[in-house]
Amino acid sequence: MFPNSFLEPSQAAKMKLKHNINPVLLQLINFIILMYTLVTYIPWYILSGSKQAIEKAKQVKARPVNNKAGGAYRSVNSLHCLASVLYPGCDTLDKVFKYAKTKFKDKKLLGTREILKEEDEIQPSGKVFKKVILGKYTWLSYEDVYIKAVNFGNGLAVLGQQPKTNIAIFCETRAEWMIAAQACFMCNYQLVTLYATLGGPAIVHGLNETEVTTIITSKELMQTKLKEIVSQVPLLRHIITVDGKPTMWSEFPKGVIVHTMASVQAMGAKADAGHKQPSRPVPSDIAVIMYTSGSTGIPKGVMISHCNIIAGITGMAERIPNLGEKDIYIGYLPLAHVLELSAELVCLSHGCRIGYSSPQTLADQSSKIKKGSKGDVTTLKPTLMAAVPEIMDRIYKNVMNKVNEMTSFQRNLFILAYNYKMEQISKGYTTPLCDSLIFRKVRMLLGGKIRILLCGGAPLSAATQRFMNICFCCPVGQGYGLTESAGAGTITEVWDYTTGRVGAPLVCCEIKLMNWEEGGYYNTDKPYPRGEILIGGQNVTAGYYKNEARTKKDFTVDENGQRWLHTGDIGEFHHDGCLKIIDRKKDLVKLQAGEYVSLGKVEAALKNLPLVDNICVYASSFHSYVIGFVVPNQKELAELARKKGFKGTWEEICNSPEMEKEVLKVLAEAAMAANLEKFEIPVKIRLSPDPWTPETGLVTDAFKLKRKELTAYYQMDIDRMYGKNVK
Repeated sequence: MFPNSFLEPSQAAKMKLKHNINPVLLQLINFIILMYTLVTYIPWYILSGSKQAIEKAKQVKARPVNNKAGGAYRSVNSLHCLASVLYPGCDTLDKVFKYAKTKFKDKKLLGTREILKEEDEIQPSGKVFKKVILGKYTWLSYEDVYIKAVNFGNGLAVLGQQPKTNIAIFCETRAEWMIAAQACFMCNYQLVTLYATLGGPAIVHGLNETEVTTIITSKELMQTKLKEIVSQVPLLRHIITVDGKPTMWSEFPKGVIVHTMASVQAMGAKADAGHKQPSRPVPSDIAVIMYTSGSTGIPKGVMISHCNIIAGITGMAERIPNLGEKDIYIGYLPLAHVLELSAELVCLSHGCRIGYSSPQTLADQSSKIKKGSKGDVTTLKPTLMAAVPEIMDRIYKNVMNKVNEMTSFQRNLFILAYNYKMEQISKGYTTPLCDSLIFRKVRMLLGGKIRILLCGGAPLSAATQRFMNICFCCPVGQGYGLTESAGAGTITEVWDYTTGRVGAPLVCCEIKLMNWEEGGYYNTDKPYPRGEILIGGQNVTAGYYKNEARTKKDFTVDENGQRWLHTGDIGEFHHDGCLKIIDRKKDLVKLQAGEYVSLGKVEAALKNLPLVDNICVYASSFHSYVIGFVVPNQKELAELARKKGFKGTWEEICNSPEMEKEVLKVLAEAAMAANLEKFEIPVKIRLSPDPWTPETGLVTDAFKLKRKELTAYYQMDIDRMYGKNVK
């Protein structure tokens, strides 16, 4: 038998909140709860339909396609044939949108809030924060978006854009981003996506490598980021701003013309109706070149074809039950990230509404929302939402802080309800009374209508996942996928309430585990096969743009012609066919917010400092910042201590929090000089009084770092630096 697909009671006990209720009173309360449970169980079981959900949770979700060790696992819904298209005949993205436009013609599609008022708010510190008061959402229908996309695509052709050539988008998540993308899909332009948060050198690299002549952006990004680097992009000829012309653009080099999106659409609308029809894409044509960080720190462009994206969203959509016209999705994550782009394309193809937001305006308490006015979730009341773990962790901490500020009675009532619901969830049951009376106010933080939370980008901690289940009264669909697999891999099913797992393979792909001898992981391991995760299927991309060597390293084709992505992640398959990520082969770590940190790159930038004899950088996907262990140069550190007036033995100097802060300042200066991104710079460090030698087992004979051994050796320090209780 495989494990029950609900949270084990022992796990639930570990995550329960602590209360301070009198033991006698607690016994009475527990008796009342028991009576309530017994009285309500039978009618709940009959009326709620949860019997079916419990049975589904216990079912096997994926099986190996053969009995060989290392055989691929497939979803039980696609054992004999992997899914590749959403709708018959819709094998390219332009056909998918045309199908959706025809089916949902006058239905609302893309929504944007009107800015009613902008104010400067002076803080006590003297800083000035921009605050906004926003109005209702105004909507574009499927037909409206289709016409705007057609006109924009034709307008780009007037500007000289040719099919199968690259065009870049460097813009915040907004309706115009999706309109521009659909225009490119229709006309077979290859859309190069760049994060709005990328640093200057990374932007220059992406634009020059793809040889774009046109970039789509916003006024703000044009003034704050593009203005500084546009002279380093010699082929650039056109800049298109999606939100009107900026007040100043005279500083741009000669030969670069600034257009507005509206003016390009007007060109397209006026274009001769008899002009040559744009070249339509075929399934194998590249739709998106999506830039993501590489292990060297230089962004890599992943070439994602139309059929890759369609296969991926086909798999994702199958895991969201009853997806359709009643659903409202809130879009606020970067559309340059495969998670957000895939989620929005899933919604667009199923008749859902997409209302746009931003992290600064998402909730009533968000940084740009003026106090007393409504954030986007309160106005939109979405039913579907994607989030990275860092956002969920922030919600978790904010709610728990408010719980701690409650009166003793209120706090204990919340804790009793929380622990009671956790127990019920562990058995597969729901708690409608608690949901209505206790958790309603918390649920309203996300609008009150969320029915599924989609989580991706990095691992989600068990405590946060369980908190979201309890307080927001909905399943958390935790997924696993890479840009190189068009975002598709696995997603947990809505009735699977286990924590720490990422679900079974999607119907569009298969997953197998390859032995990794160096790490000691084998697909013959018991009780669970383990190894490097390989993803195969039509969602697996063509590789990296102008990087054949890396493509050959990360992608292989087997004897049956199946293309496989070697992820570098280590996983294990449970008996019910669900995957759990247990390790990482590469030293490239994705932080909680989704940024990639190349540990070797950071170490290379810092290890040549006179103050540093050796350094090991550490990052966890469960946290949002980088830490490090440093073997300081004894002479340099002793001199620094003398200058700061610190006296003590060598061990006392290394164990001093004051000296840790001083060394951090030096590291931060060097990191900035080396053009490291802010998230790559270590925030906390441990100074080691003892050198690392092959005899200590912490480095190899060639003095290469042994990360696994270093992590084990400094585990207590890691816990301390990440704020965990250390006994």
